Amino acid sequence: MSDDQSPPVLGALILAAGYSTRMGNFKPLLPIAGSTVIAHVVAMFRAAGIERIAVVTGHCADQIEPVVNRLGATIVRNPDYQQGMYSSIQAGIRAEATALSPTVDACFLLPVDIPLVRPESVTALAEAFAARRAPITYPRFNGQRGHPPLVSSALFAEILAGKGEGGLRELLRKHQPESADVDVLDEGVMLDMDTPEDYAQLVGLAERRHLPTPAECEAILSTRPIVEPLRRHGRSVAAVARTIATRLSERGVRIDRQLVIAASLLHDIAKGEPGHAEVGATIVASLGYPAVADIIRQHMAMAFDGTTPNEASIVFLADKLVRMDRRVTLEERYKPSFERFKDQPEALQGARRRYETACEIHRVIERKARAPMSAILADCGIPPEA
Repeated sequence: MSDDQSPPVLGALILAAGYSTRMGNFKPLLPIAGSTVIAHVVAMFRAAGIERIAVVTGHCADQIEPVVNRLGATIVRNPDYQQGMYSSIQAGIRAEATALSPTVDACFLLPVDIPLVRPESVTALAEAFAARRAPITYPRFNGQRGHPPLVSSALFAEILAGKGEGGLRELLRKHQPESADVDVLDEGVMLDMDTPEDYAQLVGLAERRHLPTPAECEAILSTRPIVEPLRRHGRSVAAVARTIATRLSERGVRIDRQLVIAASLLHDIAKGEPGHAEVGATIVASLGYPAVADIIRQHMAMAFDGTTPNEASIVFLADKLVRMDRRVTLEERYKPSFERFKDQPEALQGARRRYETACEIHRVIERKARAPMSAILADCGIPPEA
């Protein structure tokens, strides 16, 4: 183990020796995001700066090992893989030729069927371990622990001496009092793929990892001082925007619905701060979501070309069609503003400009959707204001 004052040396152990029984196909070699599951996981660790990567093989070893070789990761074949995952962890730690040499201070333990962990989560765990050197450091999403745990080398001897009773779960439970949690904005730490249905869901998510999921949006909002009524407003705007986007998609207009939903949920992330649209855009861009940030930047004022609605125009309009968490017409929404600003020419001009933009988007959407807005939103799940 290295000196505690120096940066820790970290490795990663990817567990890929299982039978994939419920999946029906060998999980590590299934395609995902233009690659294979094993290649995707190795690339994730490398993107997080982890170079000491070992892959434990067993079932279908002759199929996966040539792939692992091409990826430049270390192969550890577990002859006892039939005994379960704990034996694979032991094999990886025991093998002298693996990335987990005696100089490693801790290693990440990740089953290969949890492939959508973000590199930022691994980096956050590494930073937390460097600061505290806890025996086990977990990623935590929405209050729940996920994968991969980062296990200190101080536990390696205990893992090797274990007989497998209760598996890794029992060892982790034993060291619960000294363990550390790191909150991450990453639903991927919770998502595994045991069945074909799980796999299909993760394939879809893998193609969209440049956008936050709805659960990740809620987690992002939890990092800000946002009151629950404002969260309800965002959810209602998202429901209206999703419904509009779906109807337009059905009519052949190309709309990224996940982008619409994410931007709707996060559009008021900086509400209450001066220039909250720009501030919110800056916050979201810093999290790695520039497309979402661009829409947030436009949700208070935008230039609409008057032809085809896009994601930004849908979010802009949906925000104006929701007051608190209820649907309203544009006239109902803007009437109080016109009254309030009647003696403030500059503010009144701004309100009228936003109203006119919203009306223009409204007309174009009705034309493209071939239906009045009242019919489009009839089943959106958000009731009209009483």
